[in-house]
Amino acid sequence: MSALSHAPAARRRAHLPRAWLLLAALLPATLAAREPAPAPATPTAVVGVTLADLAPEHWIAQLPDPDALVLDRAQIEAQNARMRAGDPSIHDIAALPDPLPRALVRERVEALSAAPTRTLYDVHGKAVPRRELDALQRAIALDAIPASQPLRFGLVVHRAALRAFPTSLRVFSSPGDTDIDRFQESALFPGDAVAVLHRSRDGQWLFVASERYEAWIETRHVAIGEREAVLGYAKRAPYIVVTGATVRTAYTPEEPRVSALQLDMGLRLPLRSDWPADQRVNGQHPYASHVVDLPVRDANGRLEFVPALVPRSADVADDYLPLTRANLIRQAFKFLGERYGWGHSYDARDCSGFVSEIYRSFGVLVPRNTRDQAVSPALDRIAFERGDSRDRRMEAVRGLQAGDLVYIPGHVMVAIGHQDGIAYMIHDTNGGSWLSADGQRVRAGLNGVSVTPLEPMLFGDEETYVDRITSIQRMRPVNPETQASP
Repeated sequence: MSALSHAPAARRRAHLPRAWLLLAALLPATLAAREPAPAPATPTAVVGVTLADLAPEHWIAQLPDPDALVLDRAQIEAQNARMRAGDPSIHDIAALPDPLPRALVRERVEALSAAPTRTLYDVHGKAVPRRELDALQRAIALDAIPASQPLRFGLVVHRAALRAFPTSLRVFSSPGDTDIDRFQESALFPGDAVAVLHRSRDGQWLFVASERYEAWIETRHVAIGEREAVLGYAKRAPYIVVTGATVRTAYTPEEPRVSALQLDMGLRLPLRSDWPADQRVNGQHPYASHVVDLPVRDANGRLEFVPALVPRSADVADDYLPLTRANLIRQAFKFLGERYGWGHSYDARDCSGFVSEIYRSFGVLVPRNTRDQAVSPALDRIAFERGDSRDRRMEAVRGLQAGDLVYIPGHVMVAIGHQDGIAYMIHDTNGGSWLSADGQRVRAGLNGVSVTPLEPMLFGDEETYVDRITSIQRMRPVNPETQASP
């Protein structure tokens, strides 16, 4: 105990102002010391990129009105309604027939799980035997589809892969190229609603329809529940939204089903607002966390809900973020450096998953795959044909706005601004190449979320990305009172 603590109360009070003045004098210097220094304009090994370009504020500072709304909440709701009404890649699982007829189920399964006709390779670089591929056709059990069946619904309880076949077998187009698994389709996340259309012959996989995809998912990742509970989960309020690239629930040995659970950007999690303030959650006091209600499977695979904790230090918000260009850039840069994950593999995401999760943090629905995003009639599209002139393409490139989506065959990029007359992108890519000073093609293998200029990037040996732009998509306001299907 200090000598001051033994002094009379009046004497202690006399010392307090001086102490606080000293603290106040020191505080600005302390805070300044904690602020990150501006990144230097030091060149990197990537063409046209300096360390300064890897900071979101570098690009936000160049925007004329960074915090102006691109779409307000009503316009976002109208945009989503337009997407659901007019984009064929978006599915209304609530509108599926009940009971499900055999013809519909067979059509959906066969559309995805067609027998491979080309040689595929395993992780060791060896050709996958034809007998293994034939076994997958038996596993999808088309002969076991009943004439009709009740429509069942479920909630996903864990980040889970969506597969082209009911198997975890990883296959690749060429020996040694083990990043792009050709059976990997996408992923679903905790709380995503699905309709169950079919099951594999061994019962370990379900063929499910979600709003943006139909594919096979492991049975253990889906809890079957009543229609109202499943479809109503995403509408519950109050809620929080995951605004970080990923966050995790608190670790809890008492309830392993929701322990350290990965939650990806844009997930909406209902709060247990009725939870007593002094009642522990899975052995932990809740005051420093958000108490959320998460779906889990019981011993029979049925849906139930349990409380879980999301630390208040986690990157979450009490609503979807305002859709501004500054926020679009900030959200995109939260993934910077994350490894590329084809079809959401590696607990990461690919180029179109990267885009859809950025926009999901604003409550905006976009299709899952690049091919569908690029042609969606629900967005404000500038379309290009192969014969379009370089001048027309460059005019569009010069007019890019932060948050615009730029598509080339098989890839999508997010515009973040212009610098020295060049357009810059942030994108999740497994490639990346350009010409060196001596005219040789540099194959960088960026293999992650990267910042690059647009114009120098090469598509093959001769063409540039600009030469191969197929479309530019951006959000546009839609009057919610007069909106119609496109």
